[in-house]
Amino acid sequence: MSTTTELPETTLLRFATAGSVDDGKSTLVGRLLHDSKSILTDQLEAVERASASRGQETPDLALLTDGLRAEREQGITIDVAYRYFATPKRRFILADTPGHVQYTRNMVTGASTAELTVILIDARNGVVEQTRRHAALAALLRVPHVVLAVNKMDLVDYQESVFAAIAEEFTAYALELGVPEITAIPISALAGDNVVDPSANMDWYGGPTFLEHLETVPVAHDLSHCHARLPVQYVIRPQTAEHPDYRGYAGQIAAGSFRVGESVTVLPSGHASRIAGIDLLGKPVDIAWTTQSVTVLLEDDIDISRGDLIVPSKDAPPTTQDVEATVCHVADAPLTVGHRVLLKHGTRTVKAIVKDIPSRLTLDDLSLHPHPGQLVANDIGRVKIRTAEPLPVDSYADSRRTGSFILIDPNDGTTLTAGMVGESFASPEPVKDVAEDDGWDF
Repeated sequence: MSTTTELPETTLLRFATAGSVDDGKSTLVGRLLHDSKSILTDQLEAVERASASRGQETPDLALLTDGLRAEREQGITIDVAYRYFATPKRRFILADTPGHVQYTRNMVTGASTAELTVILIDARNGVVEQTRRHAALAALLRVPHVVLAVNKMDLVDYQESVFAAIAEEFTAYALELGVPEITAIPISALAGDNVVDPSANMDWYGGPTFLEHLETVPVAHDLSHCHARLPVQYVIRPQTAEHPDYRGYAGQIAAGSFRVGESVTVLPSGHASRIAGIDLLGKPVDIAWTTQSVTVLLEDDIDISRGDLIVPSKDAPPTTQDVEATVCHVADAPLTVGHRVLLKHGTRTVKAIVKDIPSRLTLDDLSLHPHPGQLVANDIGRVKIRTAEPLPVDSYADSRRTGSFILIDPNDGTTLTAGMVGESFASPEPVKDVAEDDGWDF
Protein backbone atom coordinates (compact mmCIF):
# COMPACT_ATOMS: atom_id res chain seq x y z
CA MET A 1 0.00 0.00 0.00
CA SER A 2 1.21 3.50 -0.82
CA THR A 3 2.38 5.55 2.15
CA THR A 4 2.25 8.90 0.39
CA THR A 5 1.21 11.62 2.84
CA GLU A 6 2.44 14.80 1.12
CA LEU A 7 -0.25 16.64 -0.85
CA PRO A 8 0.79 18.01 -4.24
CA GLU A 9 0.92 21.73 -4.92
CA THR A 10 -2.18 22.97 -6.71
CA THR A 11 -1.37 23.49 -10.39
CA LEU A 12 -4.84 24.43 -11.64
CA LEU A 13 -6.40 27.89 -11.35
CA ARG A 14 -10.04 28.50 -12.19
CA PHE A 15 -10.72 32.17 -12.86
CA ALA A 16 -13.51 34.30 -14.29
CA THR A 17 -13.64 37.70 -15.96
CA ALA A 18 -16.30 40.33 -15.36
CA GLY A 19 -16.82 43.95 -16.31
CA SER A 20 -19.07 46.43 -18.04
CA VAL A 21 -19.86 46.24 -21.74
CA ASP A 22 -16.93 47.42 -23.89
CA ASP A 23 -14.45 47.35 -21.01
CA GLY A 24 -12.43 44.85 -23.04
CA LYS A 25 -12.89 41.51 -21.29
CA SER A 26 -12.87 39.44 -24.45
CA THR A 27 -9.93 41.43 -25.85
CA LEU A 28 -7.99 40.81 -22.63
CA VAL A 29 -8.68 37.08 -22.83
CA GLY A 30 -7.70 37.03 -26.48
CA ARG A 31 -4.49 38.95 -25.78
CA LEU A 32 -3.66 36.62 -22.90
CA LEU A 33 -4.11 33.54 -25.08
CA HIS A 34 -2.25 35.10 -28.01
CA ASP A 35 0.77 36.45 -26.14
CA SER A 36 1.13 33.32 -24.00
CA LYS A 37 1.17 31.29 -27.25
CA SER A 38 -1.93 29.34 -26.20
CA ILE A 39 -3.72 29.66 -29.55
CA LEU A 40 -3.58 27.02 -32.26
CA THR A 41 -2.62 28.21 -35.74
CA ASP A 42 -6.00 27.36 -37.24
CA GLN A 43 -7.79 29.29 -34.45
CA LEU A 44 -5.73 32.39 -35.15
CA GLU A 45 -6.30 32.06 -38.90
CA ALA A 46 -10.06 31.81 -38.33
CA VAL A 47 -9.99 35.00 -36.25
CA GLU A 48 -7.93 36.76 -38.91
CA ARG A 49 -10.44 35.78 -41.60
CA ALA A 50 -13.42 36.87 -39.48
CA SER A 51 -11.71 40.19 -38.69
CA ALA A 52 -10.88 40.81 -42.35
CA SER A 53 -14.48 40.14 -43.37
CA ARG A 54 -15.53 42.92 -40.99
CA GLY A 55 -13.04 45.35 -42.54
CA GLN A 56 -10.51 45.21 -39.69
CA GLU A 57 -6.82 45.43 -40.61
CA THR A 58 -5.59 43.59 -37.49
CA PRO A 59 -7.02 40.46 -35.84
CA ASP A 60 -9.83 41.14 -33.36
CA LEU A 61 -8.65 38.98 -30.48
CA ALA A 62 -12.05 39.31 -28.77
CA LEU A 63 -13.41 36.83 -31.34
CA LEU A 64 -11.43 34.06 -29.63
CA THR A 65 -14.07 34.03 -26.87
CA ASP A 66 -17.14 35.62 -28.45
CA GLY A 67 -18.05 32.51 -30.39
CA LEU A 68 -21.82 32.85 -30.72
CA ARG A 69 -23.17 34.50 -33.87
CA ALA A 70 -25.28 36.88 -31.79
CA GLU A 71 -22.19 37.90 -29.84
CA ARG A 72 -20.22 38.68 -32.97
CA GLU A 73 -23.08 40.61 -34.54
CA GLN A 74 -23.73 42.74 -31.46
CA GLY A 75 -20.12 43.01 -30.32
CA ILE A 76 -20.99 41.85 -26.80
CA THR A 77 -20.47 38.73 -24.71
CA ILE A 78 -23.72 36.86 -23.98
CA ASP A 79 -22.85 33.33 -22.93
CA VAL A 80 -20.10 32.14 -20.57
CA ALA A 81 -17.14 31.14 -22.75
CA TYR A 82 -14.77 28.64 -21.19
CA ARG A 83 -11.16 28.35 -22.33
CA TYR A 84 -8.51 25.91 -21.22
CA PHE A 85 -4.83 26.77 -21.51
CA ALA A 86 -1.54 26.23 -19.75
CA THR A 87 1.86 27.78 -19.15
CA PRO A 88 4.97 26.00 -17.82
CA LYS A 89 3.95 27.12 -14.31
CA ARG A 90 0.21 26.39 -14.14
CA ARG A 91 -2.91 25.12 -15.90
CA PHE A 92 -5.94 27.39 -16.25
CA ILE A 93 -9.70 27.16 -16.72
CA LEU A 94 -11.03 30.57 -17.73
CA ALA A 95 -14.67 31.66 -17.76
CA ASP A 96 -15.30 34.82 -19.78
CA THR A 97 -18.63 36.12 -18.44
CA PRO A 98 -21.05 38.73 -19.86
CA GLY A 99 -21.09 42.36 -18.74
CA HIS A 100 -24.76 43.21 -19.30
CA VAL A 101 -26.88 43.40 -16.14
CA GLN A 102 -29.48 41.12 -17.76
CA TYR A 103 -26.85 38.38 -17.86
CA THR A 104 -26.10 38.48 -14.12
CA ARG A 105 -27.04 34.79 -13.91
CA ASN A 106 -24.30 33.97 -16.44
CA MET A 107 -21.73 35.84 -14.37
CA VAL A 108 -22.83 33.94 -11.25
CA THR A 109 -22.51 30.65 -13.13
CA GLY A 110 -19.01 31.46 -14.34
CA ALA A 111 -17.72 32.75 -11.01
CA SER A 112 -19.35 30.15 -8.74
CA THR A 113 -16.39 27.75 -9.03
CA ALA A 114 -13.69 30.38 -9.59
CA GLU A 115 -10.79 30.86 -7.22
CA LEU A 116 -10.10 34.27 -8.73
CA THR A 117 -12.28 36.88 -10.43
CA VAL A 118 -10.94 39.54 -12.77
CA ILE A 119 -13.00 42.75 -12.75
CA LEU A 120 -12.17 45.05 -15.65
CA ILE A 121 -12.57 48.81 -15.57
CA ASP A 122 -12.25 51.22 -18.49
CA ALA A 123 -9.65 53.75 -17.31
CA ARG A 124 -11.64 56.53 -19.00
CA ASN A 125 -14.83 55.75 -17.05
CA GLY A 126 -13.54 54.60 -13.66
CA VAL A 127 -15.74 52.71 -11.20
CA VAL A 128 -19.29 52.50 -12.57
CA GLU A 129 -22.52 50.89 -11.42
CA GLN A 130 -21.79 47.56 -13.08
CA THR A 131 -18.36 47.50 -11.43
CA ARG A 132 -20.03 47.71 -8.06
CA ARG A 133 -22.47 44.96 -9.03
CA HIS A 134 -19.65 42.60 -9.96
CA ALA A 135 -17.74 43.39 -6.78
CA ALA A 136 -20.88 42.58 -4.78
CA LEU A 137 -21.30 39.28 -6.62
CA ALA A 138 -17.65 38.35 -6.06
CA ALA A 139 -18.11 39.02 -2.34
CA LEU A 140 -21.39 37.08 -2.21
CA LEU A 141 -19.84 34.10 -4.01
CA ARG A 142 -16.82 34.27 -1.67
CA VAL A 143 -14.27 34.25 -4.49
CA PRO A 144 -10.93 34.18 -2.60
CA HIS A 145 -8.99 36.52 -4.92
CA VAL A 146 -10.07 39.55 -6.97
CA VAL A 147 -7.93 41.25 -9.62
CA LEU A 148 -8.84 44.80 -10.59
CA ALA A 149 -7.62 45.20 -14.17
CA VAL A 150 -7.68 48.87 -15.12
CA ASN A 151 -7.84 48.56 -18.91
CA LYS A 152 -7.33 51.00 -21.80
CA MET A 153 -4.50 52.83 -20.03
CA ASP A 154 -3.24 53.77 -23.49
CA LEU A 155 -6.32 55.99 -23.89
CA VAL A 156 -5.46 58.04 -20.77
CA ASP A 157 -1.78 58.46 -21.71
CA TYR A 158 -0.71 55.81 -19.21
CA GLN A 159 -1.17 58.25 -16.32
CA GLU A 160 -0.32 56.83 -12.90
CA SER A 161 -2.70 59.26 -11.19
CA VAL A 162 -5.68 57.88 -13.14
CA PHE A 163 -4.83 54.30 -12.16
CA ALA A 164 -4.18 55.19 -8.51
CA ALA A 165 -7.50 57.00 -8.11
CA ILE A 166 -9.49 54.11 -9.62
CA ALA A 167 -7.64 51.48 -7.57
CA GLU A 168 -8.20 53.42 -4.35
CA GLU A 169 -11.93 53.90 -4.97
CA PHE A 170 -12.56 50.28 -5.95
CA THR A 171 -10.45 48.81 -3.14
CA ALA A 172 -12.29 50.83 -0.50
CA TYR A 173 -15.67 49.71 -1.85
CA ALA A 174 -14.69 46.04 -2.22
CA LEU A 175 -13.22 45.85 1.27
CA GLU A 176 -16.50 47.15 2.69
CA LEU A 177 -18.26 44.29 0.94
CA GLY A 178 -15.87 41.76 2.48
CA VAL A 179 -13.72 40.91 -0.55
CA PRO A 180 -10.69 39.29 1.12
CA GLU A 181 -7.91 40.13 -1.34
CA ILE A 182 -7.62 42.72 -4.12
CA THR A 183 -4.75 43.16 -6.58
CA ALA A 184 -4.84 46.15 -8.95
CA ILE A 185 -2.96 45.99 -12.28
CA PRO A 186 -2.87 48.71 -15.00
CA ILE A 187 -3.13 47.22 -18.49
CA SER A 188 -3.90 47.83 -22.13
CA ALA A 189 -5.41 44.64 -23.54
CA LEU A 190 -5.39 46.02 -27.07
CA ALA A 191 -1.71 47.01 -26.99
CA GLY A 192 -0.59 44.17 -24.70
CA ASP A 193 0.74 46.38 -21.88
CA ASN A 194 1.21 44.38 -18.64
CA VAL A 195 -0.88 41.47 -19.89
CA VAL A 196 1.89 38.95 -20.49
CA ASP A 197 4.92 41.21 -20.89
CA PRO A 198 5.81 44.24 -18.72
CA SER A 199 4.87 47.60 -20.19
CA ALA A 200 7.55 50.08 -21.25
CA ASN A 201 4.89 52.78 -21.07
CA MET A 202 4.21 52.36 -17.35
CA ASP A 203 7.63 52.23 -15.70
CA TRP A 204 5.99 53.69 -12.59
CA TYR A 205 4.24 50.34 -11.99
CA GLY A 206 6.42 47.82 -10.18
CA GLY A 207 3.95 44.97 -9.66
CA PRO A 208 3.45 41.74 -11.59
CA THR A 209 1.95 41.49 -15.05
CA PHE A 210 -1.51 40.01 -15.35
CA LEU A 211 -0.18 36.57 -16.32
CA GLU A 212 2.53 36.64 -13.64
CA HIS A 213 -0.11 37.20 -11.00
CA LEU A 214 -2.27 34.37 -12.37
CA GLU A 215 0.73 32.06 -12.28
CA THR A 216 1.73 32.87 -8.70
CA VAL A 217 -1.49 33.59 -6.78
CA PRO A 218 -1.83 30.92 -4.06
CA VAL A 219 -4.82 28.64 -4.57
CA ALA A 220 -3.80 25.51 -2.65
CA HIS A 221 -6.44 24.16 -0.28
CA ASP A 222 -5.59 24.43 3.41
CA LEU A 223 -6.71 20.90 4.23
CA SER A 224 -5.98 21.30 7.94
CA HIS A 225 -8.98 23.64 8.15
CA CYS A 226 -11.16 22.08 5.46
CA HIS A 227 -14.23 19.97 6.30
CA ALA A 228 -13.76 16.58 4.60
CA ARG A 229 -16.78 15.55 2.53
CA LEU A 230 -17.38 12.64 0.11
CA PRO A 231 -20.78 12.58 -1.64
CA VAL A 232 -21.48 8.97 -2.67
CA GLN A 233 -22.16 8.72 -6.38
CA TYR A 234 -22.11 4.97 -6.91
CA VAL A 235 -21.92 1.74 -4.91
CA ILE A 236 -19.47 -0.76 -6.47
CA ARG A 237 -20.11 -4.48 -6.03
CA PRO A 238 -18.04 -6.37 -8.68
CA GLN A 239 -19.15 -9.87 -7.49
CA THR A 240 -16.00 -11.53 -8.85
CA ALA A 241 -14.17 -14.62 -7.61
CA GLU A 242 -11.14 -12.44 -6.88
CA HIS A 243 -13.16 -9.97 -4.79
CA PRO A 244 -16.31 -11.80 -3.64
CA ASP A 245 -17.00 -9.44 -0.72
CA TYR A 246 -15.92 -6.15 -2.29
CA ARG A 247 -18.25 -3.26 -1.50
CA GLY A 248 -16.93 0.19 -2.32
CA TYR A 249 -18.47 3.65 -2.24
CA ALA A 250 -17.32 5.77 -5.16
CA GLY A 251 -17.40 9.53 -5.62
CA GLN A 252 -15.35 12.69 -5.98
CA ILE A 253 -14.07 14.16 -2.73
CA ALA A 254 -15.77 17.54 -2.44
CA ALA A 255 -13.53 18.92 0.29
CA GLY A 256 -10.73 17.98 2.67
CA SER A 257 -8.94 14.63 2.88
CA PHE A 258 -9.63 11.09 4.07
CA ARG A 259 -7.21 8.53 5.54
CA VAL A 260 -7.31 4.79 6.02
CA GLY A 261 -8.28 4.00 9.61
CA GLU A 262 -10.23 7.21 10.07
CA SER A 263 -13.58 7.07 11.86
CA VAL A 264 -16.37 8.28 9.56
CA THR A 265 -20.13 8.82 9.69
CA VAL A 266 -22.61 8.32 6.87
CA LEU A 267 -25.29 10.99 6.57
CA PRO A 268 -28.20 11.44 6.80
CA SER A 269 -28.55 8.01 8.48
CA GLY A 270 -25.87 8.72 11.09
CA HIS A 271 -24.30 5.23 10.88
CA ALA A 272 -20.63 5.18 11.91
CA SER A 273 -17.74 3.03 10.70
CA ARG A 274 -14.03 3.21 9.95
CA ILE A 275 -12.24 3.46 6.59
CA ALA A 276 -10.76 0.06 5.75
CA GLY A 277 -9.26 1.10 2.42
CA ILE A 278 -9.15 3.76 -0.29
CA ASP A 279 -8.77 2.90 -3.98
CA LEU A 280 -7.52 5.56 -6.37
CA LEU A 281 -7.25 4.72 -10.07
CA GLY A 282 -7.45 1.03 -9.18
CA LYS A 283 -4.62 1.17 -6.63
CA PRO A 284 -4.80 1.32 -2.82
CA VAL A 285 -3.61 4.53 -1.14
CA ASP A 286 -3.39 5.69 2.45
CA ILE A 287 -4.79 9.16 1.85
CA ALA A 288 -6.93 10.94 -0.74
CA TRP A 289 -7.92 14.60 -0.98
CA THR A 290 -10.10 17.23 -2.61
CA THR A 291 -11.21 16.69 -6.25
CA GLN A 292 -9.81 13.15 -6.43
CA SER A 293 -12.29 10.48 -7.52
CA VAL A 294 -11.95 7.51 -5.17
CA THR A 295 -13.62 4.37 -3.90
CA VAL A 296 -13.82 4.07 -0.12
CA LEU A 297 -14.17 0.71 1.66
CA LEU A 298 -15.55 0.59 5.20
CA GLU A 299 -15.00 -1.93 7.99
CA ASP A 300 -18.73 -2.37 8.60
CA ASP A 301 -21.44 -3.53 6.20
CA ILE A 302 -23.95 -0.69 6.46
CA ASP A 303 -26.69 0.59 4.17
CA ILE A 304 -25.22 3.29 1.92
CA SER A 305 -26.58 4.48 -1.43
CA ARG A 306 -26.16 7.28 -3.95
CA GLY A 307 -26.81 10.65 -2.37
CA ASP A 308 -25.37 9.77 1.04
CA LEU A 309 -22.47 11.81 2.42
CA ILE A 310 -19.40 10.30 4.09
CA VAL A 311 -17.77 12.65 6.61
CA PRO A 312 -15.27 12.38 9.50
CA SER A 313 -17.17 11.44 12.65
CA LYS A 314 -15.51 14.28 14.56
CA ASP A 315 -16.58 16.82 11.94
CA ALA A 316 -20.11 15.88 10.87
CA PRO A 317 -22.45 18.68 9.77
CA PRO A 318 -25.97 18.84 11.21
CA THR A 319 -28.87 17.54 9.14
CA THR A 320 -31.89 19.71 8.59
CA GLN A 321 -35.11 19.99 6.61
CA ASP A 322 -35.16 23.79 6.84
CA VAL A 323 -32.65 25.46 4.53
CA GLU A 324 -32.08 29.21 4.51
CA ALA A 325 -29.95 30.56 1.69
CA THR A 326 -29.14 33.35 -0.69
CA VAL A 327 -29.97 32.39 -4.25
CA CYS A 328 -29.58 33.66 -7.79
CA HIS A 329 -32.58 32.84 -9.96
CA VAL A 330 -31.43 31.67 -13.39
CA ALA A 331 -34.65 30.53 -15.10
CA ASP A 332 -36.96 32.66 -17.21
CA ALA A 333 -40.02 31.45 -15.26
CA PRO A 334 -40.24 33.10 -11.79
CA LEU A 335 -39.65 31.39 -8.46
CA THR A 336 -42.61 32.01 -6.14
CA VAL A 337 -43.56 31.41 -2.53
CA GLY A 338 -45.17 27.98 -2.36
CA HIS A 339 -43.24 26.74 -5.41
CA ARG A 340 -42.79 22.92 -5.44
CA VAL A 341 -39.25 22.12 -6.54
CA LEU A 342 -36.51 19.52 -6.41
CA LEU A 343 -33.41 20.45 -4.43
CA LYS A 344 -30.11 18.91 -5.57
CA HIS A 345 -27.34 18.97 -2.99
CA GLY A 346 -24.20 17.07 -3.92
CA THR A 347 -25.39 13.75 -5.34
CA ARG A 348 -28.71 13.82 -3.46
CA THR A 349 -31.99 15.16 -4.89
CA VAL A 350 -35.07 15.63 -2.68
CA LYS A 351 -38.52 17.24 -2.93
CA ALA A 352 -38.81 20.70 -1.43
CA ILE A 353 -41.15 23.68 -1.03
CA VAL A 354 -40.22 27.38 -1.14
CA LYS A 355 -41.70 28.52 2.18
CA ASP A 356 -40.71 32.19 2.05
CA ILE A 357 -38.78 34.76 0.02
CA PRO A 358 -37.88 37.27 2.75
CA SER A 359 -36.06 39.74 0.53
CA ARG A 360 -34.60 40.56 -2.86
CA LEU A 361 -31.27 42.34 -3.25
CA THR A 362 -31.07 45.36 -5.53
CA LEU A 363 -27.55 45.24 -6.92
CA ASP A 364 -27.67 48.85 -8.08
CA ASP A 365 -27.36 50.18 -4.53
CA LEU A 366 -27.31 46.96 -2.42
CA SER A 367 -30.70 47.85 -0.91
CA LEU A 368 -33.28 45.24 0.05
CA HIS A 369 -36.82 44.84 -1.25
CA PRO A 370 -38.75 43.00 1.50
CA HIS A 371 -41.03 40.05 0.73
CA PRO A 372 -41.12 40.40 -3.08
CA GLY A 373 -43.24 37.24 -3.40
CA GLN A 374 -41.19 36.00 -6.33
CA LEU A 375 -37.77 36.11 -7.94
CA VAL A 376 -37.37 36.54 -11.69
CA ALA A 377 -34.40 35.85 -13.96
CA ASN A 378 -31.14 37.39 -12.64
CA ASP A 379 -32.68 38.28 -9.25
CA ILE A 380 -30.68 37.62 -6.10
CA GLY A 381 -32.65 37.06 -2.93
CA ARG A 382 -33.08 35.23 0.35
CA VAL A 383 -35.23 32.08 0.45
CA LYS A 384 -36.45 29.64 3.07
CA ILE A 385 -36.95 26.09 1.87
CA ARG A 386 -38.48 23.02 3.53
CA THR A 387 -37.20 19.67 2.25
CA ALA A 388 -38.97 16.32 2.33
CA GLU A 389 -35.89 14.61 3.79
CA PRO A 390 -33.13 15.84 6.09
CA LEU A 391 -29.99 17.08 4.35
CA PRO A 392 -26.44 17.36 5.73
CA VAL A 393 -25.63 20.89 4.59
CA ASP A 394 -22.61 23.01 5.36
CA SER A 395 -22.55 26.76 5.42
CA TYR A 396 -21.37 28.20 2.11
CA ALA A 397 -18.82 30.18 4.12
CA ASP A 398 -17.26 26.88 5.24
CA SER A 399 -17.50 24.99 1.92
CA ARG A 400 -18.46 26.35 -1.49
CA ARG A 401 -19.01 22.73 -2.64
CA THR A 402 -21.23 21.25 0.07
CA GLY A 403 -22.73 24.61 1.04
CA SER A 404 -24.34 25.09 -2.36
CA PHE A 405 -27.34 23.57 -4.13
CA ILE A 406 -29.62 24.04 -7.12
CA LEU A 407 -33.40 24.07 -7.38
CA ILE A 408 -34.94 22.11 -10.27
CA ASP A 409 -38.36 22.19 -11.88
CA PRO A 410 -39.85 18.71 -11.15
CA ASN A 411 -41.93 18.84 -14.33
CA ASP A 412 -39.25 19.30 -16.98
CA GLY A 413 -35.90 19.23 -15.16
CA THR A 414 -35.09 22.89 -15.81
CA THR A 415 -32.55 24.42 -13.43
CA LEU A 416 -34.35 27.22 -11.63
CA THR A 417 -32.06 28.63 -8.99
CA ALA A 418 -28.52 28.40 -7.62
CA GLY A 419 -28.26 28.67 -3.83
CA MET A 420 -25.68 29.34 -1.13
CA VAL A 421 -26.59 27.97 2.29
CA GLY A 422 -26.46 30.44 5.13
CA GLU A 423 -25.14 33.35 3.08
CA SER A 424 -27.08 36.42 4.06
CA PHE A 425 -27.54 40.11 3.87
CA ALA A 426 -29.82 41.85 6.37
CA SER A 427 -33.36 40.60 5.81
CA PRO A 428 -36.74 41.64 7.22
CA GLU A 429 -38.98 39.60 9.45
CA PRO A 430 -40.40 36.49 7.75
CA VAL A 431 -43.99 36.20 6.67
CA LYS A 432 -46.31 33.43 7.80
CA ASP A 433 -45.57 30.01 6.32
CA VAL A 434 -47.47 29.05 3.19
CA ALA A 435 -49.97 26.22 3.29
CA GLU A 436 -48.79 22.73 2.50
CA ASP A 437 -50.84 20.64 0.08
CA ASP A 438 -50.79 18.76 -3.24
CA GLY A 439 -49.00 15.74 -1.76
CA TRP A 440 -45.88 17.74 -0.90
CA ASP A 441 -46.57 17.97 2.83
CA PHE A 442 -43.42 17.59 4.97
